[in-house]
Amino acid sequence: MLLHVLVLAALTSRAECYFIEEKFPEESGMQPPTVVIAIIARNAAHSLPYYLGALERLNYPKDRISVWAATDHNSDNTTAILREWLTVMQRFYHYVEWRPMDQPTSYAGEFGPKHWPNSRYEYVMKLKQAALNFARKRWADYILYADTDNILTNPETLNLMIAENKSVIAPMLDSPGAYSNFWCGITPQGYYRRTAEYFPTRYRHRHGCYPVPMVHSTLLLDLRKEGMKKLAFYPPHEDYSWPYDDIIVFAFSCRAAEVQMYVCNRERYGYLNVPGKPHFTLEDDRLNFVHVQLESLSKKPSVRLLPDKSFTSPKPLSYQTHLHDSCCFSCISSSNSNLVSVWKLMGPPCILLDTFTCSRSRETWSGLMRDRMLYSLNELEVDVKVVDAIDGNALNSSDIKFLGVDLLPGYYDPFSGRTLTKGEVGCFLSHYYIWKEVVDMEMDKALIFEDDVRFQANFKRRVLRLMEEVEQVELDWDLIYLGRKQVNPGKEVAVENVRNLVVADYSYWTLSYAISQQGAQKLLNAEPLSKMLPVDEFLPIMYDKHPNEDYKSHFPNRNLQAFSTRPLLVQPCHYAGDREWVSDTETSTLWDDDSVRTDWRGSHKTLKGAAPPPEMLSASYRDEL
Repeated sequence: MLLHVLVLAALTSRAECYFIEEKFPEESGMQPPTVVIAIIARNAAHSLPYYLGALERLNYPKDRISVWAATDHNSDNTTAILREWLTVMQRFYHYVEWRPMDQPTSYAGEFGPKHWPNSRYEYVMKLKQAALNFARKRWADYILYADTDNILTNPETLNLMIAENKSVIAPMLDSPGAYSNFWCGITPQGYYRRTAEYFPTRYRHRHGCYPVPMVHSTLLLDLRKEGMKKLAFYPPHEDYSWPYDDIIVFAFSCRAAEVQMYVCNRERYGYLNVPGKPHFTLEDDRLNFVHVQLESLSKKPSVRLLPDKSFTSPKPLSYQTHLHDSCCFSCISSSNSNLVSVWKLMGPPCILLDTFTCSRSRETWSGLMRDRMLYSLNELEVDVKVVDAIDGNALNSSDIKFLGVDLLPGYYDPFSGRTLTKGEVGCFLSHYYIWKEVVDMEMDKALIFEDDVRFQANFKRRVLRLMEEVEQVELDWDLIYLGRKQVNPGKEVAVENVRNLVVADYSYWTLSYAISQQGAQKLLNAEPLSKMLPVDEFLPIMYDKHPNEDYKSHFPNRNLQAFSTRPLLVQPCHYAGDREWVSDTETSTLWDDDSVRTDWRGSHKTLKGAAPPPEMLSASYRDEL
């Protein structure tokens, strides 16, 4: 028996020795590829905190990233901002290369900070080539170029681009217009060529990763690929005869090396600024960037461009400005309507912002829209005061009667055939009490916004210039639309000696409008609560442009002097049918019957309007370039 035990023990011991490798731990995983991020900054103090904050939030191990940073020819505090960030962050990154140049502050023959003489193109090409040489010398796997006004809001951008496994790839970035960081076509001379593929790609009517002849501004290069050895930014290829431009030089280099460029639009990766015109100042460029910030919010209120947390103020000191004491901006907000005012008033700056939600399920969305509006107004340097609006859906029949509300005899929605909704009652009352506030506080004028609006570029500057011209010609006005749905735009007559202003014709929507104290008084004098219809139907009646004569007969004094900006200065963030679209005026119940639910279907009033006239499209087409 003892012999059997000894033999068994010997066999067991031998078996353990024979399979000893099974006790070893498994092999560890591969480390992520090494990446060099190239930062080339010039006069970017207004965007750098946001740009650097986005880089810092990339979900990629910082110890696998090296930063190559250069700055030159600055007339603002770009160098100081970038140096501060690098000093704080260098301990997190694998390596930092810093190449500042304080002097000179401009290029020879340069007309301004946004002008590009050949000497500037050449210097930028040399900087990009220096960054590429640095990455190759350090045997980096990838190099990411990203202009300092390109903000990568998606923290997974770097991982997603690496996963595409392309030699040269760009994440498609959004802008306020048609402009993006790729071309779909290029002429034999190296210039931009419009193609049928551009707009479906730019506006994501198709999704994927597509071969294109040009990507720029933000792009990732895979240096592990064999063909990448031949790529260069400088000097240009020996056969190069195209325009002397860094992005075109590199596109030619890719073509000569038979390296295909790709653009990817599978997700939203971030935003980029539309390039400024050669005569633009740094202040013009800053305002353009503010517009990019506001556009990012209009796409998704929960996503905003955030500055790097190491900076105490996102706005460089040289750009901080304040409102003049004689200006006032007021705003009212609701889950479907916010109102704001801007203008020279007798009192201090103020904003009236009121919010409500028709149901708990919309509280989060309403809060996001309110926060977006507050953030937008702050970026436009507008002070804010918050008040409450009226939620028509929370009113019962007794409440409505107590307020003196009654339906205009014979009113029916021209599309759906229904009567007034409780949401429309609340919307009208919100506007009504703003008009009353204007009169009671003896405001000279006010500007009113609804909350789901997008501000056009240089909004504040354009509004103030418009009002200056209106005052200079002593125009007798009561109301000026800044945002609406035009029904017959071709019939509107331009106002003499005031740029971008027309006499308003029949319109839908009350996205934004300026109203004078005299105009507010006229609207109140009409006693509209006792003969109510939607507020966007009431206003055209008061300036005698409504097509329904029966409705107009109930308001004998139809002498409101109404005008409109052209082009419009605000647009809706969303339209009926969009996933993010919310409306308490359409999605509601009838004003006198809670059992009858209503929605937007059948009411063409809520749909996106017709295309703008041809003369208004040229600017959008130019933005494509």
